[in-house]
Amino acid sequence: MKFEKIKYEDLNAKAKEMYNFQKVSARLADYGYTTLWLNNDWKGADFIAVHVDGVTDIKVQLKARLTFDKKYIGKNVYICFRDGDDYYLYPHDEILEQIEYRISDKKWVDSGNYSSGKLSKNNKELLKAYKI
Repeated sequence: MKFEKIKYEDLNAKAKEMYNFQKVSARLADYGYTTLWLNNDWKGADFIAVHVDGVTDIKVQLKARLTFDKKYIGKNVYICFRDGDDYYLYPHDEILEQIEYRISDKKWVDSGNYSSGKLSKNNKELLKAYKI
């Protein structure tokens, strides 16, 4: 059998989600985490990452871009997204507290969700510590 690499851009939405989950899982393994995909969003999470210390676990919502949503507030959810070859995994509420004053987007004001497809210089700097 000959393996041929795929082009991410050619994948459909569900295939991109699974691709990103597999890539993130591999990176989290370097930090001592095993991941478990959830068939249904559970308390805002697509998957759970469990650390080898037997104590630490995190609920993760996988997104296509930097995202904030009021429905995640207080749920102790981490958001993970891909930006080119980089992946970021950040605590939703903690980063929202640092960025909310800058979000003047009508969608955020009206419906309580915000996302950005391109990371600004400020957001890249803010998320630097959460790059995995």
